[in-house]
Amino acid sequence: MNPEFDFEPAATALEAVVVRITDEQLANETPCADTTVRDLLAHVVDLTEAFRQAATKEAVGGSVAPTVGEERALAGDWRSRIPAQLKALVSAWREPGAWDGVTEAGGVSEQAPVMAMIALDELVVHGWDLAEATGQPFSATATDLAILLDMLRETPPEGTPGLFGPVLPVPAEASALDRVLALTGRSPAWAG
Repeated sequence: MNPEFDFEPAATALEAVVVRITDEQLANETPCADTTVRDLLAHVVDLTEAFRQAATKEAVGGSVAPTVGEERALAGDWRSRIPAQLKALVSAWREPGAWDGVTEAGGVSEQAPVMAMIALDELVVHGWDLAEATGQPFSATATDLAILLDMLRETPPEGTPGLFGPVLPVPAEASALDRVLALTGRSPAWAG
């Protein structure tokens, strides 16, 4: 199957935020409940590799649920590792075979196109989380936001346990990014 979308814009946006994070910002709160910038960066290290492996099907039958929070140490080379892993993820999902069949990430099996949308959500939403927590700008493409809005449109009002908090209301004129954030339980007006 041919790739349904390209991860490069979302990966580039996330990388732009990550490379500007300072050591002094690692303890900052993020829009993810009880999660610091350090914790979220450790999660990004893991998820970028997990979703690369989902594209190559390396993870099928062997992935495990992610570890988050203080118990997950941040790799010392995160500043170089995350950009490299983002590039590898983009490359892996450009292969037509990545979009075929069932794959796995984080202990969850899904059709490959569904897993790709989940990966896109992780890149965009956590890119925004890190940008907000560190006072940086963030933007996502209209194409990526349309994909995410389509994926998230049936999110139950109470959210999805383990993935998203309760859906938050947004004004009718809210931007596509604000609507995506609200569907994942994040307030577009979050302030740490």
